[in-house]
Amino acid sequence: MSKAKVLFIAQEMMPYMPENELAKTCRELPQGIQERGHEIRVFMPKYGNINERRNQLHEVKRLSGMNLIIDDTDHPLIIKVASIQSARMQIYFTDNDDYFQRHIGEVIDEANREDNDERSIFFVRSVMETVKNFRWEPDIIHCHGWLSSLAPIFTKKSYADDPCFRNSKIVVSLYDNKFTRPFDARFAEKIIFRNITPADIPFAPGEEIDFITLNKFAIDYADGVIAGSENVDQSLIDYAKEKGKLFLPYQPEDTRNDAIDQFYEQVWNNNNQ
Repeated sequence: MSKAKVLFIAQEMMPYMPENELAKTCRELPQGIQERGHEIRVFMPKYGNINERRNQLHEVKRLSGMNLIIDDTDHPLIIKVASIQSARMQIYFTDNDDYFQRHIGEVIDEANREDNDERSIFFVRSVMETVKNFRWEPDIIHCHGWLSSLAPIFTKKSYADDPCFRNSKIVVSLYDNKFTRPFDARFAEKIIFRNITPADIPFAPGEEIDFITLNKFAIDYADGVIAGSENVDQSLIDYAKEKGKLFLPYQPEDTRNDAIDQFYEQVWNNNNQ
């Protein structure tokens, strides 16, 4: 895997969102991986507080226009793009008035929203469908933040037979950016989609889905797990190890990019022996 294709699914990143550990990592890591010779794509939601004019976002019409059905309701998808010139990176934004434009505020003005379950479903599926339209086949899909937690099961189940994703390996970075309102009680029903069955879901309809439960669900379908924060909940680290997942402990900034680059190689080789 000398030159890998790496897809970053980021809950937030600088300079489009205020600085925090997750947003800073999602700004610096893709650039570092690209500088090490890999091909990257980066996706994040287009939140209502992102100024399109200042950040020079524009719609990609050939990728926009599809509808995603969530809980029997159509939701139109618009894809926008911007460039970070200093890093020679393009950032793709998934936009939808229902899920990302109603409240102007930080990402987690958002931690307490009633529809965070559907926002997560929409965000992840919008990324998968857009990557399909690229006809681009990621070797590694790296998920950052709880909003991306459904990417592992969608990749391994709903898109498992798709040529773009059938060989993709999933890496999940765990952070301490918790949400506060449990997901809707019908969450287990809403994520049933194309080859996902109730047997694939470790919680029952009506069960409370909190931050820990959601992250464990992501770990279940991941190939590798990284401690993205120094203060990740220890129960999540223990769970990843109990499940036999390849695990990378927290890395400070000066070693992070090299360590994660090597971890991608380890994940790839471990699943292709």
